[in-house]
Order: sequence, then structure tokens, then C-alpha cells
Amino acid sequence: MIKSEIIHPELLCALAKCGHKAKILIADSNYSFVTNASRHATIIYLNLSPGMISSTIILDKILCHINVESATLMAYPEDFDNTIEREYKKQLPASVEMAYVDRQAFYDMAKSDDTLLVIASGETRRFANILLTVGVVLR
Repeated sequence: MIKSEIIHPELLCALAKCGHKAKILIADSNYSFVTNASRHATIIYLNLSPGMISSTIILDKILCHINVESATLMAYPEDFDNTIEREYKKQLPASVEMAYVDRQAFYDMAKSDDTLLVIASGETRRFANILLTVGVVLR
């Protein structure tokens, strides 16, 4: 039995395949996981029910296993109160650069061959999709 923050066998296997510069998408419950992801990506479905399992819980557990070099979010309207963005910023190390791109550019990035893992969450908040770039292991 593995003593780890993550015990999902397929998720652990997919994480182990993500080296430096690989991309990991944590997608909200509105995301089209199959049509807006790389055809080479492993899709892990953790979206049992709306609100279960949230993208912030997934990010928290992922951060126990990898270093993140950068993160990309979809740009959102100025008048939108993006609570999930604030939570992501609290969770990610201060050194992680956050970029914002329009919807189509985000989809294009998620469809690139660099995206090796897509995690389908039950997150119901809008603009919760986050594309992580795996960083190097710091010793």
C-alpha cells in the first residue's frame, strides 16, 4: 500500500510520466475533456458529482508530487469575481509565473503534444481550468 497524498494508481502513473516542461491540465466540470485535450494525454476522471472533487483539492495533492514552473489560466472578464484564481495563487509557490490567455489560445495549448495529463474535476466555478507546466526537481 502506498503512503502518499495520492493513491489513485492511474494518476500516479501519469504523473510519473510528466517530466520537465510537460503540461498538466486540471479541468473544471464544464470543460470538454476529450475534444479540447491532446490526443496523447491520459485523462483521469475525478468528476463523480458536481462539486466533488474540487480543482483546489486536486492541485493541493498534485503539488505534493511535482514542482510547477508556470501556470496558465483562461482570461476572464474584468467584472468577474474570480475566487478560484485567488485560491490558486495562495496554493502555488510565489515563484510560479501565472499567464492569462484567451479561450481559444488556452484550448490550443491544452491540445498540444506537451499536455500529457488531463484531470477532470467536479469543480463548478467558471474559469477554473488551470494548465500547469512541470518544473525541475529542486534538491
